Amino acid sequence: MGMIADSMVDERVNSLPKPDGIYHIIEKKMGDKDLQERISAVIVLGNSRDPRAVKSLIDCCRDRNPEIRLHAIEGLQNLRSGRSVEVLIERLMDKRELYEIRKRSVVALATIRSYGAIQELKNRVVDPNEGGALRSFIASELDRVQLW
Repeated sequence: MGMIADSMVDERVNSLPKPDGIYHIIEKKMGDKDLQERISAVIVLGNSRDPRAVKSLIDCCRDRNPEIRLHAIEGLQNLRSGRSVEVLIERLMDKRELYEIRKRSVVALATIRSYGAIQELKNRVVDPNEGGALRSFIASELDRVQLW
């Protein structure tokens, strides 16, 4: 059992881009016109554990395509970089944004757990101008990370 788990971890680690490969993904794949190629690149960057991917994922959070935005937010959640807090708050506060993307921003902010991220979540949960469903979701995320 242990050998199977070890080989699965090795496969995943080996599939991550090497240091020079991260730049290849950022330059070539992120600029691709094909949506599936771009989504694939965003997912790889988000799973890379490479801090150099953060800026590209932040840029993708402002992409016109909601699928790109959603995957970028998930990637930033995986990387847990404090540099992404501002754009995640931006996505959360945008009331024109898709509800699923706003929720994913909440999860990412709660996972990052920086002072600014948690403070903004606490502000949103008591804001009477915020929808009740989202406020309830934020409260549950604060409970999940035991910061409420």
